[in-house]
Amino acid sequence: MSDDLIVTVQDLRASRLCFQGARPWFRRHGLDWQAFLADGLPADVLAATGDALAIRVIAEAEKRAARTASET
Repeated sequence: MSDDLIVTVQDLRASRLCFQGARPWFRRHGLDWQAFLADGLPADVLAATGDALAIRVIAEAEKRAARTASET
């Protein structure tokens, strides 16, 4: 995982996780939902939760980053 990888709402959607459940999940883990919606969060912050769903969203962010890198 890249140290500067930012996970965005786009990655949450791509992972096909429920948006309705995401907000309480962020609250449970002490993460700022509004900051995530506005700017995304570093992947290492989400990974630190140790939650399998976070890892799933990070995987989507990594795929997005790889696609973006291959386009340049």
